[in-house]
Amino acid sequence: MKVVLLCGGRGTRLREETEYRPKPMVEIGGRPVLWHIMKIYAHYGFKDFIICLGYKGNMIKQYFLNYEAMNNDFTVVLGRRSNIEFHNNHTEIGWRVTLADTGEEAQTGARVKKIEKYIDGDLFMLTYGDGVADINIKKLVEYHRSHGKIGTVTGVHPSSRFGELVIKDNKILVFNEKPQVKEGLINGGFFVFNKKFFKYLKEDDNCYLEKEPLENLAADGELMVYPHEGFWQCVDTYRELELLNNLWNSSDPPWKVWD
Repeated sequence: MKVVLLCGGRGTRLREETEYRPKPMVEIGGRPVLWHIMKIYAHYGFKDFIICLGYKGNMIKQYFLNYEAMNNDFTVVLGRRSNIEFHNNHTEIGWRVTLADTGEEAQTGARVKKIEKYIDGDLFMLTYGDGVADINIKKLVEYHRSHGKIGTVTGVHPSSRFGELVIKDNKILVFNEKPQVKEGLINGGFFVFNKKFFKYLKEDDNCYLEKEPLENLAADGELMVYPHEGFWQCVDTYRELELLNNLWNSSDPPWKVWD
């Protein structure tokens, strides 16, 4: 099953980083957030990726073109019959990555529609290139297969943008910096779709996945939610990037489901 990653946006709220590189290439622990997302899927056996490129997409192309050299020791033999010998193996064996230019200005729905030609199975997965979670991808797919509808979206509890105070008699009992809100769910990405979903999309650059396509799918009774009660965090601001880097440097980053 193909995994489609939306990596074409400008990420204007993280301008400190995205002025120089696309948001999926912003680093957590020295690795792009895109790499972390792909590691989550690969852990559950899904290693066939389609990356929808847009803003500064050439940087993502260069990352994968140079992946072997950047992640292995190697010997270069120079001359007419130049040769490169790699000496050790990274752990991303068997990843298949299709890099698709979907337009500098295209919105999310248009980007998905433009990679339809690369989807050869009945189902495909889709997520954004800026969010990590400790979601069990196999259980997500099993849930999607069980209900028989066209689409499944993972519902998550967002992190509050403000600290939470638990107070009794004006005394602070708990100070919780950026807790996850327990009330209500939001779209956390990590979608599963039947190929029929492409009928809801247009190649028009103004086609937003989150507007008419998903609204119409829901109106038709064809969109289900997979509630995820565990960890989820997107990288929209520099503060959120710092949070994820601090978690990565801790003893047990919550989204690191791989060994």
